[in-house]
Amino acid sequence: MVTQVHKQQRCLRGNRGSLTIELLIAVAILMLAIFPVSLSFLGEQKLARALYYRAVAMEIVDGEMEVLAAGYWREFQSGVHAYTPRAESVSRLPAGRFELTLDGERLQLSWLPAKPDSGGPVVRCLNVKP
Repeated sequence: MVTQVHKQQRCLRGNRGSLTIELLIAVAILMLAIFPVSLSFLGEQKLARALYYRAVAMEIVDGEMEVLAAGYWREFQSGVHAYTPRAESVSRLPAGRFELTLDGERLQLSWLPAKPDSGGPVVRCLNVKP
């Protein structure tokens, strides 16, 4: 009788080892499936943020171009100028600068981000008559 109890304990120990191995394999498979999905979520989040920055910059540049086209461009001399927009949404943009270029009859307003992954530059051009 003692030998039968001893054999049963050995069988239970062997089952515990195989159960642990199965658990480790299941966790490894789960990690291999979840890791690429989490990376794709991070990439999509970065893309969404860049598109948001680009949309905000387009709204600001378009609005300021309307003000400039209405005659405010006459306040500037020919050349490249730093431009400060009046929109409150400028605080939503990452680091960058607005640049106004007046070259004869051509007017160009652009937003140039400091980092390339911030939505990219936004440029609007307009022909004006002096």
